[in-house]
Amino acid sequence: MTVIKKFIDLVRFEQTIFALPFAYLGLIAAAGKMPSFYTWLWVTLAMFGARTAGMSLNRIIDIEIDRKNPRTRERLLPSGKITGTSVWLITFISLALLIFSSWMLNPLCFKLSPIAVILLWFYSYCKRFTWATHLVLGLVESAAPIGGWFAVTGAWSITPFFLGAAIIFWMAGLDIIYACQDYEFDRKERIFSIPASFGLQNALFISSFSHILTVFFFLLFGITAKLGIIYYIGLTVISLLFIYEHSLVNPKELKHVNRAFFTVNSWISIVILVFTIGDVLL
Repeated sequence: MTVIKKFIDLVRFEQTIFALPFAYLGLIAAAGKMPSFYTWLWVTLAMFGARTAGMSLNRIIDIEIDRKNPRTRERLLPSGKITGTSVWLITFISLALLIFSSWMLNPLCFKLSPIAVILLWFYSYCKRFTWATHLVLGLVESAAPIGGWFAVTGAWSITPFFLGAAIIFWMAGLDIIYACQDYEFDRKERIFSIPASFGLQNALFISSFSHILTVFFFLLFGITAKLGIIYYIGLTVISLLFIYEHSLVNPKELKHVNRAFFTVNSWISIVILVFTIGDVLL
């Protein structure tokens, strides 16, 4: 495996691509038009740095857990295909990229960047003491759209926090679905998650309710950002996609978890971004 392939596998580069629209949503809605290349560039680099640092931290902090879990023991770090020193190096370079990109955007983004760093570090430890780890993941991801908004405005506003709340519950809901795969392992190893703490059926109900809240906060975001009919058509489409996602999984049948987690949510990410861009431009 080449160095580049190892890096892509380590940080799950496809998930970085999936998460980029979060930042672009805030960016485009705040600008009310296509932002400058300069802003696009530094927001993208900040997002890439944050996502890469977050995945790297998660891998190195969870290495002992991943070695025990049959689903994860063949990952690069627990299997010894990459060294811990290399992962730490990637982590610190990525954090530096995040902070520098924030500095290049505006003073508010730079001042808030240490909070992002703390959240990235804190999340990886949450599964050791709280079932709310899924919400913490959502909180980490919500920094992207809020940061995208601040990158354009450089000023406080309530609107991006509605978008951030939508991302919190979206990510929490899908992470709960993903965690259902490790239900037995998490209970055995006393790892905290909503499925392990409340059971699979209750976990999937909480996930469904989280996605109802996601649509509600997307609605509030559209209202406060003064978006139009095209955005609400997109919101209707993603609501239907959420319904489809939850039709794929149930406590007795989890073989479609990856389709629900990766495929459907990738479509949701693309749809909400495309319809928001369409609304702003048209």
